[in-house]
Amino acid sequence: MDKHSSGAQATAQLRGHYMAQLRKKRLLNMILLIVFIGLMAAGFRTAEERNAGGFLDGVRNIFDFPADVVGEAISRAHLLPGYLLKYLPSLIETINIAAASTLLGGLIGLFFSLLVTRGLAPVPWLVGPLRRVLDFLRAIPEIVVALVLIYLLGGGPVPAMIAIALHTVGALGKLFSEVNENASLKPVEGLESVGASWSKRMWLGVVPQVAPNYFSYALLRFEINIRASAILGFVGAGGIGYDLRNTMSWGQGKFDEAGAIFLLLFGTIVLVDQMSSLIRNRFTHGAKLSEVRV
Repeated sequence: MDKHSSGAQATAQLRGHYMAQLRKKRLLNMILLIVFIGLMAAGFRTAEERNAGGFLDGVRNIFDFPADVVGEAISRAHLLPGYLLKYLPSLIETINIAAASTLLGGLIGLFFSLLVTRGLAPVPWLVGPLRRVLDFLRAIPEIVVALVLIYLLGGGPVPAMIAIALHTVGALGKLFSEVNENASLKPVEGLESVGASWSKRMWLGVVPQVAPNYFSYALLRFEINIRASAILGFVGAGGIGYDLRNTMSWGQGKFDEAGAIFLLLFGTIVLVDQMSSLIRNRFTHGAKLSEVRV
């Protein structure tokens, strides 16, 4: 009877502790929601004041520009195939920028990830400083780096590729390091016992374990970089974004070409997303099957 009462008392205490934590979490969520709403309201008020009362008036016209683009594109739908062929080379340039920056940034990010993973790093005291380097690369927007490089190197795809690659190093370096932490250290210890160098331990003991995750994150980053390379075209970094800026700044009479560019970008992103999802699923599923067979 005493054991039963003590067990019931422990259960009641555990339930009370859980309910207290749940109430605390709900209260915190409510506070965060109130803060978010307050910040949004303050932001709208600031925008209204700085625009001399024109912000609320402009909100009513938010759909005017998309309506003009769609209307002009529909009225000149017979010219759409020609526009698609006209801007296809620019789209290919944008994809090339994204692919090159993803490959370059992914390789450098992989190397950095092995240097900042605790338990794998060859110089443990460098883990902290190198992590801050990755944080710095992620913190600076690509467009800021691209503007600086355009000032130094001139317009073109090279500044865009370097800017996106630097951001990719920071992003993939962080993601790859988290993946490395889940790798088993037994193969690494076995290679170390036979005198393998650090590079061979990483290449043969760590990378094969987490390669599917590397590949998945790299494909996801490739999708993001396609969008980034299109955006950088607005600041003169080449690609289809540059053509989109020109057609949109021209105004009426070029909106049909802008619509064609939007269609190219949308179709490309959807196609790349579907293909990368298919490749990731097959690659990961195949890796799991091989692990089961072993």
